[in-house]
Amino acid sequence: MQTWAKTTFDWMADKYSRNLRIAAEEEMIPYAGGHGRWQGAPYDGNSWWTGGFWPGLMWHFYAATGDEAFLLEARRVEKLLINELMTFEKLNHDVGFMYLLSCGADYKLTGDAISARHTLHAATLLAGRYNPNGFIRAWDQDRAGWSIIDSMMNLCLLYWATKYTGDPRFEQIACLHADTTLREFVREDGSCYHIVIFDPYTGAALEKPAGQGYAAGSSWSRGQAWALYGFTLTYMATRHARYLEAACRIADYFVAHIRSDGLTDSDFLQPRDVERIDNIAGACAACGLMELEKLVDPALSVVYHAAAEKMLYALGESSADWTGGTMGVLQKCTAAYHDDGAGRHINLVYGDYFFAEALAKRNGSDPMLWLTERG
Repeated sequence: MQTWAKTTFDWMADKYSRNLRIAAEEEMIPYAGGHGRWQGAPYDGNSWWTGGFWPGLMWHFYAATGDEAFLLEARRVEKLLINELMTFEKLNHDVGFMYLLSCGADYKLTGDAISARHTLHAATLLAGRYNPNGFIRAWDQDRAGWSIIDSMMNLCLLYWATKYTGDPRFEQIACLHADTTLREFVREDGSCYHIVIFDPYTGAALEKPAGQGYAAGSSWSRGQAWALYGFTLTYMATRHARYLEAACRIADYFVAHIRSDGLTDSDFLQPRDVERIDNIAGACAACGLMELEKLVDPALSVVYHAAAEKMLYALGESSADWTGGTMGVLQKCTAAYHDDGAGRHINLVYGDYFFAEALAKRNGSDPMLWLTERG
């Protein structure tokens, strides 16, 4: 698998090296691949939550190849994201995705002090979204009590900030949110809710709607992946056993629901006669499983390793597009179960990001952009 992963990663880097100039010429942040051109974000312009995955990809390719074209492209988009950070009009809890994989990656791989300052600024904004009743507010407008499972991945920005500054408040906020997530989002069987609406004054859980999944009480697969990888990273950052237990419980549920072909349904409880796949979920979960397999006993490690291999190989063999006329690689990515406006069964850049990260983990080139482990 390591040789296959290295070859597949190299193919990705080669395809992106040929196509990144198209994005630069249009002065855009790519969201989705298309025929002959990249597509921008479907909503909110450069403030859309996926903006950090493009520079994150560039940093992965730069770390593996040393090709400065990737560094220059990462920094081109980093500047666009910094402009959004300065205007602060449409940012939300996803600043972790946006700035840890752009400014934070720049600092980690090059030591750029200005990038570190911008990363800390983003972490301060994320910490400012914390409600003292125990959760990080996801969105603005009239949704003061809304919190979502995606935030488990954004917590890495707060762990980074504590490591960078020595100030424990960032990590403390992250752990308080993780504890609320464990209590209110994670079900006994390891499945997770996407959204919990809290009373912002008391912290009482009022409603748990479907969100991007099939129905209320169902199991949106990418939410499961966010939780699987997010709790794994939270354990790696804190070494609190409850987070490892949660990660394993969620992982066991995810592994039990992988399709026989190695791909991932958009919702694990969707109708059986519906063909709606989200390969982003599989790619992200594979990343989480590859980290988790290092943290558990040998018998469980074998299970997680095999599941990650199955998904990763299926993505490369049945869902990767290597043709020259298209932009991205990973196909059959679906943003949400009921809303096709952000993409259904297409290439999405954040799917490519997690596919590349998973390949990098397997071939030994992963710079681990999410966090710095405790010594």
